[in-house]
Amino acid sequence: MVVDAYELGEAECERLLASGVAGRFAITTPDGPYVFPVNYAVVDKAVVVRTSPYGLLGTHAPGATVAFEIDQFDYDYQRGWSVLARGRAEVVPTGPEEEQVRGALAPRPWASGARPLFLRVRWQELTGRRLGAGWDPLSGAPVRRAR
Repeated sequence: MVVDAYELGEAECERLLASGVAGRFAITTPDGPYVFPVNYAVVDKAVVVRTSPYGLLGTHAPGATVAFEIDQFDYDYQRGWSVLARGRAEVVPTGPEEEQVRGALAPRPWASGARPLFLRVRWQELTGRRLGAGWDPLSGAPVRRAR
């Protein structure tokens, strides 16, 4: 069976992005591209992640154009969706902005270790696709952000 692909509008992309818990953060370094699975939150039309200031994300992402992607697939019904956010990464400054992120739905890392640095990507481009018609991507999502 072959299913049709549909472009998602920005509002639908935002809805799906805000509902997620984990995604993939892509950066380019002098050694080439890297993709990291991360927990995240959406705060004020920006993807926010927590990381170590000394790791690859903390070292190479600030100031760079990066990509963040989430998706879900239903293999039984051969349908799914993906959302891609692209923009410039920046460190969330300590003080009121960081407190706003902490007070909202701050990302909660699953992996052990200190992750005191908040990185934010205010998307300049937000796109998405859905495979298959007649279904709501969130209705059967196995994982959704709890508010």
